[in-house]
Amino acid sequence: MREKYDGDSFDLRPEDLAGGWVPLWQSWFDEAVAAGAPEPNAMVLATVDETGLPATRTVLCKGLDERGVVFYTNYGSDKARAVEANPVAAVTFPWIAIHRQVHVRGSVTKVTPAETAAYWAERPRGSQLGAWASDQSRPVASRAAMAERFAEVEARFEGRDVPVPPEWGGYRIAPQVVEFWQGRENRVHNRVRLVAPEYVAVRLQP
Repeated sequence: MREKYDGDSFDLRPEDLAGGWVPLWQSWFDEAVAAGAPEPNAMVLATVDETGLPATRTVLCKGLDERGVVFYTNYGSDKARAVEANPVAAVTFPWIAIHRQVHVRGSVTKVTPAETAAYWAERPRGSQLGAWASDQSRPVASRAAMAERFAEVEARFEGRDVPVPPEWGGYRIAPQVVEFWQGRENRVHNRVRLVAPEYVAVRLQP
C-alpha cells in the first residue's frame, strides 16, 4: 500500500514559522478539522519508564500555547509513572487526512491545580465519574467489575458536583524541539524543525 502525497497546494517553508510554531500548528489543526480528520486533537504520546523501556499511546491534547502541549491523566497511570521517572516526552499529531504531522518533544511538568480545576469543570459528568471509578493502569477482574465501580461512584456523587480526584491532573510538555512534516510527491517530503532556545527554523532532508 502506498499513498501519493501530491494534492496539497500549500508548500511548507522555514519562513512559514517566522511567527513561531503555534500559529502554523493552529492553521494546520483548523485544516484537519475542516477535512473531517477524526479526533484532530488526538496525539501519540511517547514516554520512557524507569527501566528505559519506551511506550506510546494516543491521548487527547487539552491545551496548547507557546508554553507547550497539555494532556490530563491519573497520576498513578503508566504514563504518569514514566514521566515521574523520566520527565521528558514527545507527542505527534498524525493528521493523515491532510498528509501532515507536527511533532513536539521536551521536558514535562505538572500544570497548576488551578489549570486542572478549570479543565475539570469543562469535562462531561460521565467523564468525571469515570476518572473516579478507574485506578488507571491497575489490573481489574472484569468489565462487570468496572461497571460496578462506576455505579458506586455515580451513587456517591448523586445530586452534587463531582470534585477533581486527588490523584488526577495535567502535564505540560515544554517545546524543546518542534517539527512540521508535510507529505510531498516522490517521498521528497517537507520537514522544518525548530530547536529551543533560538527556535530558528531549519529545513531537513526527508
